[in-house]
Amino acid sequence: MQALRLEEIGRLAVVELPDPEPGPGEVRLRIHATGICGSDIHGFTGENGRRHPGQVMGHESVGVVDALGEGVQGLEVGQPATFNPVVVPEDELAAWAGREQLAPGKHVIGVRPDVVAGFAQLLCVSARNVVPLPAGMPLELGALVEPLAVAVHAVRRAGAGAGDRVLVTGGGPIGQSVVLALQMLGVERVAVSEVAPTRRALVERLGVTALDGATADAAAVAEALGGPADVAVDAVGIDPTLALCLQATRLGATVCLVGMGATRVALDAFAISTQERTLVGSFTYTARDFADAADWIGQTPPQAAELITRTVPLAAGPEAFVELAGPNDVAGKVLVRLDADEQQGGRA
Repeated sequence: MQALRLEEIGRLAVVELPDPEPGPGEVRLRIHATGICGSDIHGFTGENGRRHPGQVMGHESVGVVDALGEGVQGLEVGQPATFNPVVVPEDELAAWAGREQLAPGKHVIGVRPDVVAGFAQLLCVSARNVVPLPAGMPLELGALVEPLAVAVHAVRRAGAGAGDRVLVTGGGPIGQSVVLALQMLGVERVAVSEVAPTRRALVERLGVTALDGATADAAAVAEALGGPADVAVDAVGIDPTLALCLQATRLGATVCLVGMGATRVALDAFAISTQERTLVGSFTYTARDFADAADWIGQTPPQAAELITRTVPLAAGPEAFVELAGPNDVAGKVLVRLDADEQQGGRA
């Protein structure tokens, strides 16, 4: 099989690797497409220290079941599927049910360096992490399940409800996914603050209000939402975006930090303590969040396709990483096609 491997920091290459064989309880997936995540880009540039030379990255994947290991039941060869990258040891499943992402013995496919992950044509994963998808859906939409699961967990952590006014800071792929997650909940009053015009245009196509992140303030948010936000989700995670979340929310509001733009941020402590706001963190997702995201994407909501800006063949994968690591005008998600008959799809 072929795979996209991190040869050294700042350089990827397409390489030949042995085809993996599924062990007992495992499923082999033939990967159709994998999305390039911001964390993959940070690993490519060496910014986060969570990816290593020699590693095959990738965790936003979709494909079909290719082979079943001994003892696997309930899945069929040829069935469309994605996989939950958070792998919890068998002996921790019961104790960490409903909070799997925090299990001490877990590993994450695409992060753990010795596991060949989603930028390979074939991938073996525990059967319990395989999430089937409807046969009739456009297969590439399955690559959106993982980022949507991140967003589903964030809006649940924030406690957002259908009647709330919600501010999202950041209109990149996670912010866009947060918009979809809010729409899953029936939230109608949503404003997104984003500095890039192309991303603001994409956000507006999702049916919500886009504000210029360079000038947005509490007054602009209140005008867009009809009052201060009840809930804010920071999908960037830097000083200015978190500050706007605190300034533009009502007394007693909840702010959820899901973006990881900086390892340290400055806080207006009085905006939290004297106005009794709640600041919560959000990391990946539970198994339930992931399954719910897959169910919703499987219904093929029309706005979901807007999140895919471009699809490139495997051979162009190294080039796509270089582009995304530098200044660029890419509004949404870039997918790498991994099937042998690479077809061009998406929008330029």
